[in-house]
Amino acid sequence: MASLLSLQTLILAVIIAIAVMPIAMGQNCGCGAGVCCSRYGYCGNGNEYCGKGCREGPCNSSPGTTPSNSDVTVADLVTPHFFSGIIDQAAASCPGKSFYTRDAFLNALNAFSGFGKIGSADDSKREIAAFFAHVTHETGHLCYMSEQNPQSNYCDTSRTDYPCAPGKSYHGRGPLQLSWNYNYGTTGNDLNFDGLGSPESVANDPVLAFKAGLWFWMNNVRPVVTQGFGATIQRINGDIECDGKEPQLVQARINYYTNYCKQFGVCPGGNLSC
Repeated sequence: MASLLSLQTLILAVIIAIAVMPIAMGQNCGCGAGVCCSRYGYCGNGNEYCGKGCREGPCNSSPGTTPSNSDVTVADLVTPHFFSGIIDQAAASCPGKSFYTRDAFLNALNAFSGFGKIGSADDSKREIAAFFAHVTHETGHLCYMSEQNPQSNYCDTSRTDYPCAPGKSYHGRGPLQLSWNYNYGTTGNDLNFDGLGSPESVANDPVLAFKAGLWFWMNNVRPVVTQGFGATIQRINGDIECDGKEPQLVQARINYYTNYCKQFGVCPGGNLSC
């Protein structure tokens, strides 16, 4: 009898524990109050969910990053007029003219609901302006889906955790020009596509292209957004452009950023250059 009662008590304890655990929901999250959406798109608590790459909820802030529930709506800023203002500057012959669309961006955004929700409303507007400034620069006003004349296949053989597939190149693709085998491998794992075996997918599927760009932003650039636009340049292409290496390219990015901030009615803030 005692054994039966112990078993019943154990079963009841397990049921209660399950009931109070946060429900893990894949990809888009939409977690309840007080629950974090992890970098991989699952709901829960603890550092695994609320730490690095946390998308929404009570995230553990990285230096310079303040998660918020700002009432800024990305779609209200990235209007058809705003998007057209970028892509219409590309030549009619540009392949991206029929590839990159606002609808594809908004579709991809569903997987990254924390984008444009950082700190104050002004911080959020600056993040959106910064993202599109880099996108404009990297793609030539949304003209290119792939890096022009890549000088290598961007295979880092020291990253044995992400082995390069024979005959595949991991040069820049998508709106933020995702590069290197380890980035393709990690992005593929997170977004559920074969990043190492089919890196070209990023330049073939417009929604995936924007998802890859947003993935890179949220995981690599987002932590420094509130430190100023210059910090985002450093994260994206600092080794090549910053510290006086390519001042004209840095200035081009800054010009796009300040222009978009003006369109959004927000001050661009300090630390514009790297």
